[in-house]
Amino acid sequence: MGVRGRDLLHFEQRIVREPWICGGEPGFKGTRVRLRTVRASLATGDTPEATLDDFPSLTPEDIQAAPAFASCIG
Repeated sequence: MGVRGRDLLHFEQRIVREPWICGGEPGFKGTRVRLRTVRASLATGDTPEATLDDFPSLTPEDIQAAPAFASCIG
């Protein structure tokens, strides 16, 4: 398995799709925070620390998982 495959397996533990939560959009396990929300926050220039302040249910590892997961799935 390549590096991308290992990264995907690691981040699948943090980012999930559950049909009964927000229509199955990818989100962070144990929260209602959507992956696209965090990615948009980072893309507009928010720091990881600011994003954590906005979403206290997330961890620094969750914030790191957002762009890494997106790059693994294409």
